[in-house]
Amino acid sequence: MALRGVVGVFLLAALPLLCLELRRGIPDLGIKDLILLCGRIFLLLTLLTLIISVTTSWVNSFKSSQVYLKEEEEKNEKRQKLVRKKQQEAQGEKASRYIENVLKPHQEMKLKKLEERFYHMTGETWKLSNGHKLGGGEDLVLESESQTFSETSNREAAKRWNLPKPVTKVSPPTEQPTQKEVLDLPEEPPEIAEEVVTVALRCPSGRVLRRRFFKSCSSQVLFDWMVKIGYHTSLYSLSTSFPRRALEVERGWSLQDIGITVDTVLNVEEKEQSS
Repeated sequence: MALRGVVGVFLLAALPLLCLELRRGIPDLGIKDLILLCGRIFLLLTLLTLIISVTTSWVNSFKSSQVYLKEEEEKNEKRQKLVRKKQQEAQGEKASRYIENVLKPHQEMKLKKLEERFYHMTGETWKLSNGHKLGGGEDLVLESESQTFSETSNREAAKRWNLPKPVTKVSPPTEQPTQKEVLDLPEEPPEIAEEVVTVALRCPSGRVLRRRFFKSCSSQVLFDWMVKIGYHTSLYSLSTSFPRRALEVERGWSLQDIGITVDTVLNVEEKEQSS
């Protein structure tokens, strides 16, 4: 379309020249002169057409080369971005492996050493032991142990309190002996459950028992647990480690209400004799 427009412009430009020649040479103009004039105009138009076609092809080739160079630059840029992204991912993976395999174990070991040194300085080396976990098949063993251990511990505490020995009465043969009430503790939640705390009871004998409870459990469950392992609430009480104070519970209060929101260690202590 551009080429046709240029040719039309040159034809319009050559038309006045033709008219001028015709006007100037009208008296002596013959057929031969008219043919020569037409030939000159045709040659001129052919030369202009050739120049225009060459120029147009050169311009088009230049533009195509520019477009090709631009596309190549975009491809190279995309390729470089992809290479940089892969390198960054590889570096990030190396850094994560280094943190997981080297830095993290080193920090854990360092913290463990600091914790051991701190407990050795404060004299609380018992916190470094795992203790005995409750739950599962240990409840049966715990009940058999608590039956024998509760009798001895309660008997010793009763002697220190100078309590009178219980008088055994012979029940009439017609009456059936009442069964001993067995305290049922709530089912121990799994470790991965949410809103769970681990409570450890440090007994006077030196053993440490641990168990998990939901924070929404009744606070009375701690004393039921203490009775179940052999320490009666009439002779023993629970107290916090630091600050050292007696644990107070009320009906309707949960573990969260009495301040047990994190893993806690409670001491089983013998009650002081009242004067």
